[in-house]
Amino acid sequence: MYDEVVIFPEVIRLGSFMPDKPDLVQYEDVSSEYLEQRQLKPSAGWVLLWAMGVGAVISGDFFGWNLGLGSSGFGGLAVATLLMAVMYFCMVYTIAELSAALPHAGGFFSFTRSAMGPVGGFICGLTDVIEYVITPAVIVIGIAGYINQLVFPGQADVAIGYTILWWFLVYGLFVFINIQGVALSLRMGLVFAGLAAIVLVVFYIGVFATGSFDVAKLFDVQPTEGNSDWFPNGWTSVFGALPFAIWFYLAIEQLPLAAEESHNAVEDMPRALILGMFTLFGLSLFTLVLNTGVVGATALGDSEAPLADGFQVVFGIGSTATLMTLMALVGLIASFHAIIYAYGRVLFALSRAGYIPRILSLTGERHTPYVALIVGAGIGLACALCIEFLGEQSNVGAALLNMAVFGAVISYANVMLSYIILRIKRPDLPRPYKSPFGIPGAVIGLMLSILALAATMSDQAMLPAIIGVIVFLVIGLLYFFLYSRHHLVAQAPEEEMALLNTGEKELEQSVPH
Repeated sequence: MYDEVVIFPEVIRLGSFMPDKPDLVQYEDVSSEYLEQRQLKPSAGWVLLWAMGVGAVISGDFFGWNLGLGSSGFGGLAVATLLMAVMYFCMVYTIAELSAALPHAGGFFSFTRSAMGPVGGFICGLTDVIEYVITPAVIVIGIAGYINQLVFPGQADVAIGYTILWWFLVYGLFVFINIQGVALSLRMGLVFAGLAAIVLVVFYIGVFATGSFDVAKLFDVQPTEGNSDWFPNGWTSVFGALPFAIWFYLAIEQLPLAAEESHNAVEDMPRALILGMFTLFGLSLFTLVLNTGVVGATALGDSEAPLADGFQVVFGIGSTATLMTLMALVGLIASFHAIIYAYGRVLFALSRAGYIPRILSLTGERHTPYVALIVGAGIGLACALCIEFLGEQSNVGAALLNMAVFGAVISYANVMLSYIILRIKRPDLPRPYKSPFGIPGAVIGLMLSILALAATMSDQAMLPAIIGVIVFLVIGLLYFFLYSRHHLVAQAPEEEMALLNTGEKELEQSVPH
């Protein structure tokens, strides 16, 4: 017995071309009104896409990366940063090809769905949800740290009572902006990304102009017996620094989620991805070296506002430093704003296809997934609050960072494996853009992502956060096997394309034209 699926509105049989068991999933027919209530509006060219990609990541230069300095030292984090840069370059070229071939709002979910079937696609979609919902929760902690420095300078005991208030206010403001319309969101993203980049460049110039850089401060972490200043805890510290090095580049991969809102995804998406990655790589090198060389690796290793500390050393504690700290806040806001956009789209795509409750994909008159945006904010705040009250306060940012990275590297491994599968099994798939590194580049990226995944699991202090990610995946898969696999939507673009990709010849024969 084969299940039947309705597609616009012809009847075809799943068993002839689905990669999974023929009775694994069933599709429900939906009316044209269903898709009309779930429409996105094209509003972006390659410049806005580039700004979105850079803006999503640029907070990594302001907060997060520095947490790897304390135990790994400058040398350990520097090597880890170069390794992760290689991984991200391999991945960016890989997804540039995939995004041109499969330009849908699902992003990684769409790619893995076409290569691995519904279960593989859903698992990757869930890890994307973890990354994009948790990452703003990490960033909002950094935002609160900068706000506290501005409002309560030198009054840490007073500032701590306002931290959670800042979380709620920042989430509320930027969810509201994202709901108002994608054109406004993208233009604000361009402004925020531009201002954040200017702040970084001003800092770099200030370091050289004032002579604040001190090479000795790069290596001020006291080495353990038998180890060097470069690697104060030995070469193994490079492994431990990988999750923090990822923070320099984490979320550039969100760009394919904007495919349905770009004017020409086939041409603009690869250009924005590649230029965005080169921009971020340059910024990461300057930030790592100059910020550490100004403040010192030891002092910077547990800072909640590392760039603000750098501004104070370079410009003093007067009004100039305050202004620069205020501007640095823009960097965190740029990423926070862009990744709120991202979790809204990945929840939208999974919901539109029926994998998670369909109400999350409603877009309303403004063509923005307002339900998904609100629900994602609620989950992110709940995660931050739980770790704040159930764990030590000093570990809040690091624990959430590891959750975001853990989810991200799982999805990286999945997407690069999907690329290899599609290259081998679907050589005829139209590919307007092809990665110059091909399968070998994807293999290198896959190996490095597995290494990064192992690194996130090696820190015992972060074990509760990783367990939380696993629990989330288990709950999601239970929902899929108990309910949603019986109620998928074949008319959703990701599903329709995946069905075509897994059995195009059979589909053409089965569906009357």
